Amino acid sequence: MAARALWKGAISFGLVSIPVELFTAVRHHRPTFRMLHAKDQSPVKFERVCVRDGTPVAWEDLVKGYEYAKGKFVVLSKDDFRAAAVEKTRTVDILDFVEAAAIDDRFFETPYYLVPGKGGDRAYALLREAIRGSGRIGIATFILRDTQHLAAVEVIEQALVLSVLRFADELVDEESLEFPATGEVRKAELDMAKALVNSLAAEWKPEKYTDQYRDNLMEIIRAKMKGKTITLEAAAEPRQAKVVDLMERLRQSLEKTGKTQRSTKAARKKVSRRASTR
Repeated sequence: MAARALWKGAISFGLVSIPVELFTAVRHHRPTFRMLHAKDQSPVKFERVCVRDGTPVAWEDLVKGYEYAKGKFVVLSKDDFRAAAVEKTRTVDILDFVEAAAIDDRFFETPYYLVPGKGGDRAYALLREAIRGSGRIGIATFILRDTQHLAAVEVIEQALVLSVLRFADELVDEESLEFPATGEVRKAELDMAKALVNSLAAEWKPEKYTDQYRDNLMEIIRAKMKGKTITLEAAAEPRQAKVVDLMERLRQSLEKTGKTQRSTKAARKKVSRRASTR
């Protein structure tokens, strides 16, 4: 089944306009569940009920309210929402091109693929290569589902990827939290910690990391579909939150990592020898 575009419009930068279509770049695999009546396993319907008198409320009798104090609301009409709405355009308006390293990872939210629309291939490729060569990321605004979003437009391999960004006031100010000072780090501990980091160094291979919780759920579901019950291996005990001797823990971690790496190398050599004798 072919993917359907979520949005069709254009990328605009300067006086250039390129037709594009927006496609989701992520998939959600975790199983979804419905609430059932335990007695007969029938789906449960949730009704909209008035808290004050306990009676069901029809959709046409609903209004939207903003709770500015406990139990006190300001009611907004459709006209109020229309007045607040920005102009509905179908354009990704690139406002600036900024250094890629300048954007804090906390700003990034949901990624989408921008695919060229009809007749837009040449201009799309031109913009892509221009952005790739600049080492910068486009900062844009666009409207999706009646809401204005801030977005980053960047190049990933052959695609232009649009990632919805959080606005600055959506991030919690780190000054409202307490973090330990650098002066509390001892050199010996830091050297040991760096050695541990280096011992775990690896290439980024996203397929290596899997959702164990989802896999376990699906294994249980498949067994129940066949009328079977399975027992999964119990999860390991959580680590103690209190660190008694940091240096000793670091040493133990390094030793454990070294043993794991040595056993992995030995296993690879066995496989290699078997293959060479065939």
